[in-house]
Amino acid sequence: MADTVVLYPSPGIGHLISMVELGKLLLKHRPSFSITIFITTAPYTTGATAPYINHVVSTTSSITFHHFPAVALPPTSTSTSPVPFEELAFEIPRLNNPFLYQALQNISQKSNLVAFFIDFFCNAAYEVSSKIGIPTYYFYTSGASALCIFLSIPTLHETISKNIKDLHDYIKIPGTPPIYSQDLPKVLFDRDSRVYKMFLETAIRKGKSSGILVNSFEALESRAVKALSDGLCIPNAPTPPIYCIGPLIASNDRGSKSDEHECLRWLSLQPSKSVVFLCFGSMGLFTAEQLAEMAAGLENSGHRFLWVVRNPPTDDETKPILAPAEPDLDALLPGFLERTKDKGLVVKSWAPQVEVLSHDSVGGFVTHCGWNSVLEAICAGVPMLAWPLYAEQRMNRVFMVEEMKVALGLTESDDGFVTAAELEKRVRELMDSENGKTVRDQVMAMRNCAKAAIQDGGSSHVALEKLVDSWTKS
Repeated sequence: MADTVVLYPSPGIGHLISMVELGKLLLKHRPSFSITIFITTAPYTTGATAPYINHVVSTTSSITFHHFPAVALPPTSTSTSPVPFEELAFEIPRLNNPFLYQALQNISQKSNLVAFFIDFFCNAAYEVSSKIGIPTYYFYTSGASALCIFLSIPTLHETISKNIKDLHDYIKIPGTPPIYSQDLPKVLFDRDSRVYKMFLETAIRKGKSSGILVNSFEALESRAVKALSDGLCIPNAPTPPIYCIGPLIASNDRGSKSDEHECLRWLSLQPSKSVVFLCFGSMGLFTAEQLAEMAAGLENSGHRFLWVVRNPPTDDETKPILAPAEPDLDALLPGFLERTKDKGLVVKSWAPQVEVLSHDSVGGFVTHCGWNSVLEAICAGVPMLAWPLYAEQRMNRVFMVEEMKVALGLTESDDGFVTAAELEKRVRELMDSENGKTVRDQVMAMRNCAKAAIQDGGSSHVALEKLVDSWTKS
């Protein structure tokens, strides 16, 4: 029977792309593997996945997709009081468990199912796969430093009696710089909340898994990797094997016509390393007031820029995760486009980020600190300005600025607002100052380390080869 690996991403194009890239990487190591990816039909907008899936099917014959039927949200999540997105993200895979059980049983009967990979929010799948006896691994798509924090949640739960939101103090966690309590993800702020309990349960289960794959490489996060390998983050139980297999970033070719995008043509007309690129991910939304402040900061900086602008968030709180409409740039930024037409380009909603960062004209990146974006910038050798917005991004900023030294930080107000003067100052610092040059040199060094890690004999290549060997020898 053929050796099969099953991958189970959370709903959403970003999660899916990460799992597909993992599947492709596994096939590089063992072309004989058969890869099956489970697809959840989410009852909310997650971004169009069908064109991407069709492209993968047409280009990678060893990867197949299995779609689960649509599930209905529980009544509480359709009421006027919106359920937190993270809670929904945990709940949908739990509702899939009957379909998951049947699918895993069917695959086990027809092939040798050597490993089952789940991502963070598919935690409920662990109870199904462990019951069947399938080796289950977590694919952690953030970095090793963030994993140190995450695996320490049970210890923090036992040793800190206060809610995190009331702590207002620095927390010492093995493998990381001291983290200010308010820089932890907001889902951890209230220990009585349902979503906090879901994160706690996931941390406990992850510690009992067959192993954890981390999208990072040892040279970038050596202190965190050592703390994980030494078992310091799970002090009272064994730590599962940790495999740093990154940087794993999406290839340029996603089946779209990104090579025809106007911004790439514009970049080709700009001097080398002269453009600041601003892009904040698929869920990075700003108020109209903040957008106006950003425009003023960019204009006053005098630097060339490429800025991806999305519509401000809707005021309808019952629709927090629906994709906003295309922005009306003239209404949002009156006069700005005309005044800056010789210096900058504003594009609506989306740009081909990997290609943009890889372009010779790009010399800086203002990012929301999403981990995929951080890795993409490092692999392109582009220094960053860190502007975190949600999830684990605030603690990522701490790691990027203090530990990895691949970014400069922006200072925001208590409610997250960044002034035009602050953005202007930091853009100039990144592009013109000695501090900016130091960060640029460090990013280039890490770019070289990233390349070395994934080559034959590199740390990430060796780690994945060790894992794959363990399946075929067992």
